[in-house]
Amino acid sequence: MEPIKIATHPAKRRRIGVLTSGGDAPGMNGAVRAVVRMAIHSDCEAYAIFEGYEGLVNGGNMIRQLHWEDVRGWLSRGGTLIGSARSMAFRERAGRMKAAKNMVLKGIDALVVCGGDGSLTGADVFRAEWPSLLADLVSSGELSAEQVAPYKVLNIVGLVGSIDNDMSGTDATIGCYSSLTRICDAVDDVFDTAFSHQRGFVIEVMGRHCGWLALMSAISTGADWMFLPEMPPKEGWEDDMCAVITKNRSERGKRRTIVIVAEGAQDRQLNKVSSSKIKDILTDRLGLDTRVTILGHTQRGGAACAYDRWLSTLQGVEAVRAVLEMSPDSPSPVITIRENKIMRTPLMEAVQATKDVTALIDKKEFDEAMKLRDPEFKEYYNAYLDTAGQDQKMILPEGKRMRIAIIHVGAPAGGMNQATRAAVAYCLTHGHTPLAIHNGFPGLCRHHDDKPVSSVREVTWLEADSWVNEGGSDIGTNRTLPSVDMEGTAQCFELYKFDALFVVGGFEAFTAVSELRQARAKYDAFKIPLIVLPATISNNVPGTEYSLGSDTCLNTLTVFCDAIRQSASSSRRRVFVIETQGGKSGYIATTAGLAVGAVAVYIPEEGVDIKMLSRDIDFLRENFIRDKGANRAGKIILRNECASSTYTTQVIADIIKEEARGRFESRAAVPGHFQQGGMPSPMDRARALRMAIRCMQHIEGYANKSGDEIAADPLSSAVIGVKGSQVLFSPMGGESGLEATETDWVRRRPKSEFWLELQDVVNVLSGRTHATKNETWSCYENPSTVRSVPSVPSSP
Repeated sequence: MEPIKIATHPAKRRRIGVLTSGGDAPGMNGAVRAVVRMAIHSDCEAYAIFEGYEGLVNGGNMIRQLHWEDVRGWLSRGGTLIGSARSMAFRERAGRMKAAKNMVLKGIDALVVCGGDGSLTGADVFRAEWPSLLADLVSSGELSAEQVAPYKVLNIVGLVGSIDNDMSGTDATIGCYSSLTRICDAVDDVFDTAFSHQRGFVIEVMGRHCGWLALMSAISTGADWMFLPEMPPKEGWEDDMCAVITKNRSERGKRRTIVIVAEGAQDRQLNKVSSSKIKDILTDRLGLDTRVTILGHTQRGGAACAYDRWLSTLQGVEAVRAVLEMSPDSPSPVITIRENKIMRTPLMEAVQATKDVTALIDKKEFDEAMKLRDPEFKEYYNAYLDTAGQDQKMILPEGKRMRIAIIHVGAPAGGMNQATRAAVAYCLTHGHTPLAIHNGFPGLCRHHDDKPVSSVREVTWLEADSWVNEGGSDIGTNRTLPSVDMEGTAQCFELYKFDALFVVGGFEAFTAVSELRQARAKYDAFKIPLIVLPATISNNVPGTEYSLGSDTCLNTLTVFCDAIRQSASSSRRRVFVIETQGGKSGYIATTAGLAVGAVAVYIPEEGVDIKMLSRDIDFLRENFIRDKGANRAGKIILRNECASSTYTTQVIADIIKEEARGRFESRAAVPGHFQQGGMPSPMDRARALRMAIRCMQHIEGYANKSGDEIAADPLSSAVIGVKGSQVLFSPMGGESGLEATETDWVRRRPKSEFWLELQDVVNVLSGRTHATKNETWSCYENPSTVRSVPSVPSSP
């Protein structure tokens, strides 16, 4: 899309209002910050409406202009700093007339609303009534025709802020992953006591009409059973639940029992299924020492996770773009995300679909309600059932069962264990044999006295189940490639009779499968399905825009930067240069820069030179002069470890300190392998399960096929990944395969990196627009020139 042209000195600058409404959600502050700064960058004025629609009705000081510095530091703050309140007055036409009058008096002609479906419905009603409201205000004499003339059209854009993730048409709402993180942290914390005493825990989570939190937390914590509003358990669920838990404890040896229940859970007759009722069943029927934990509003609190900061920022930027591009006839859009792509959806279509789900649940049409949920929700639900081992009918006939080898290649990454656990659980519930290869290809080919020492063994359900929240790689990972001993590798494939190879890892995993694929011409043992599930914090595997471990890394790095910023804020005049990992891919640095509000980000793709450093030092100097020490927010610069061999992290910090001439200080910080994280994030856990199940299902398609038939199929050696709004398999070989068309082998990254344009967004929102590709004007400099607003990428 062409950059948006903004005229200089228009007759009247556009004024964009932003409000948060309904229940608060982590990330709302990030959305407000993005709207305010993108509006100012686009030569508009930004106004915050405090206390939601109530502030719009009351007007006065509750509608205030926000400037650039007013939203500094908001990314790391929880809740909503401009407040939220449920307004009964706005529900009446008289209240909406007052709101319209206040907007005209303030000169606001566009409104960005961040809230749930009720808040967005109210916004759309407001827009629909706008012409008649203005007419009534004129006829009643409250406003003149001249006053309302410039405001004939009201533009409304919606952002969905809801921890329940209950809006149709989007995979995630602002705040939902932060809330999920709180839940998983709480469940992880009770694991030890549940194990120690062989206890059962019933965890009640939020979600009156939507079971997303319950579903995703059940997946992320390996819950034995879950209760969702959309899909109540079948009649006789009490017996079924007790049977599964008994099997897990008695036959499999599991010492802890976790049951997740949504607050809106009910049976098929719409009778509430309470957490206390579930506790009584576990206690009375199974004799379990059972505890109930109701998490309540702790799920709303705290700072937003990296994903919600990233999502709210990109959606806030997109909301301003939508305002500037809307025509009088354009339907009000809501900004959504599908897989990895920011999109616009007609607001009322999304709201109506959301209401339809609730109506179908009330009619007991649960299958139809599930059909209206997003495809991702249904896929996660089915993936949970596939791995929970609740249905013996899943066992395949003898002839379709396979021996599936699982190997980790490359550096450790959050999600590796969870992907292996999911693959093992799927194999065991479908009759396949899961074989773990320990310590990568060197482990496979290890020899002693010319006899192989077995590093290949079957994985039991109990062993794999314990990996549900563990970081790193329990079966071990190694960077060594099969080409070191290709003949020995082929012999081991034949020895252990592998029917398929499931490879979890980063660029080394991609390279390993490439080598095995090419070696098929010489070794028939490699004529089996070879599937790569990308797992690396660098997110540099061709064929995907998301790799397991990258979200865990971003969360860890965000926590680190927040702590560093606190130190910088305390001294008031300090800049921290923080070194990030990522190899020769700047993804982690750039995305973290977006999440923490970095002043600048240095990446290998752009490099670092003395002119860039000089401009950035001037920019920092101007910031500190303007700030005069009054604002306590610190400054952070992120530098990828391979951005420059000359300008190291310490060198950059020293140059900044020297050139500052005492006006401010700089320090270097290197988190190193801390960035690999501890426990994987809920997103990495859940996506690991979803992707691994897809891989197992893909592999099953090659059962009973000959080696030559398999080798002839391009998708028999493939990478599963997220591309735009889809999850798909991409072939490795062939003229159009990843190896030939999408791989930069020298720099070990994709040729086309989807996230590169995010650099412009980072620069725009920090005010460092001298570094954007479009050479856009800085909001701090001369505003009397025509400038272009950079086209914000449609995929984050």
